[in-house]
Amino acid sequence: MANSILVWVVDDDESIRWVLEKGLSEHNIEVELFESAHQVILKLESENPDLILTDIKMPGTSGIDLLDQVQNLRPEIPVIVMTAHSDLESAVESYEHGAWEYLPKPFDINEAVRMVERATISPSQKQEKENEDENNAEIVGEAPAMQEVFRAIGKLSNSSSTILLEGQSGTGKELVAKALYQHSPRKNKPFIALNMADIPKELLEAELFGHERGAFTGADEQRIGRFEQANGGTLFLDEIGDMPLETQTRLLRVLSNGEFYRVGGREPIKVDVRIITATHQNLDTHVKEGIFREDLFHRLNVIKLTLPKLKERREDIPALAKHFFKICSDELGEEKKYLSQEVEDYFLSLPWPGNVRQLENTCRWLTVMSPTKEIRLEDLSDDLISENTSHGAEWIDLLNLWVENSLAKGEDNLLEKTLPDFETTMIKATLRKTKGKKKEAANLLGWGRNTLSRKIKELGLDK
Repeated sequence: MANSILVWVVDDDESIRWVLEKGLSEHNIEVELFESAHQVILKLESENPDLILTDIKMPGTSGIDLLDQVQNLRPEIPVIVMTAHSDLESAVESYEHGAWEYLPKPFDINEAVRMVERATISPSQKQEKENEDENNAEIVGEAPAMQEVFRAIGKLSNSSSTILLEGQSGTGKELVAKALYQHSPRKNKPFIALNMADIPKELLEAELFGHERGAFTGADEQRIGRFEQANGGTLFLDEIGDMPLETQTRLLRVLSNGEFYRVGGREPIKVDVRIITATHQNLDTHVKEGIFREDLFHRLNVIKLTLPKLKERREDIPALAKHFFKICSDELGEEKKYLSQEVEDYFLSLPWPGNVRQLENTCRWLTVMSPTKEIRLEDLSDDLISENTSHGAEWIDLLNLWVENSLAKGEDNLLEKTLPDFETTMIKATLRKTKGKKKEAANLLGWGRNTLSRKIKELGLDK
């Protein structure tokens, strides 16, 4: 079949093989069926499909074993792993072994088709899409802490569970909320976001639930609230910790039965909405203090994701900066900037109390203010320079930052590499203090004179 997609389906269950063959064939996708992973491994030595769709648990050779073999023999072939909803551990394991995606059972055949089509997009189409979407990248990050977030998003891709996002201001909670939405069964329905801290207390209920005409002074017409707007889709409630108690009660009622009344309304309105909430506050503490309802907290805290601070994912800073410079360049019509190595190293040493948002704002400022494409230390704002000195006055703090940055760059044998420099610095400073008197210097260092003499020779300080 010319220009068609060839998919190998591997499952010991004949009914699953039949359903997939029928569903994929109706979309002009060529299918070859296998009842064991062993059969596939043998055929891989001579033939190549465009994609492999495999069950994970089969007699004999498992789907994980097959993944390993594909990685060794044909790593360019994407593999979609089928697994039961209740077997999320296997799904995570499949990612770790190189799976392109996983398809939970029981599955919607249309979703399976869409997944196959996404996975088998041609390199030219893929490059075109990457160029088109470069500015709309959901989340940038390769740090282990962010990979955990990505893994969670992947695991939740077929779920409509309520999710609570925790993290400091500026860590990207709304980005993660949008990613959860975009990878959910509700992705073709509305995504509505509302920040609790931005809405006056007296207007919040009307904002959430809408109001009838004449419900209060100024209500000249009926207004649809955010819950109705989000019907069938996702409602993202940011800074949920700022929600007043009386509004919490109404929210709890909606979550319990899916119904609410507009302000001033008499007829219940039924909605089907997925709730994602976010906060930078400690809701456990709020519950103990009586300013957040415990029953609502448990309703919202079904699945909790904690987003890392930027200083906990320092290795992502260069990639994030590159990403932000591209966005800022396009938005502002300015020349795209890039960091010099000295500035990149300096950025890695900063505490970034404002997290990713602070880095983005810094890149935006530099895009406008830097006179050259290459950002140098002298181009940085005074605030950014003073921030480092105010947060790293103690030498132990600076050492800690240096170690973290070196590890983030993939360096190893740090002690072996740095101990000679450390000892050299200590010896030189001490000898300057004692005006070259080795006995006094040795005492200050806590060494014997012979040890000091040996170190001077080993380090080449006697030349």
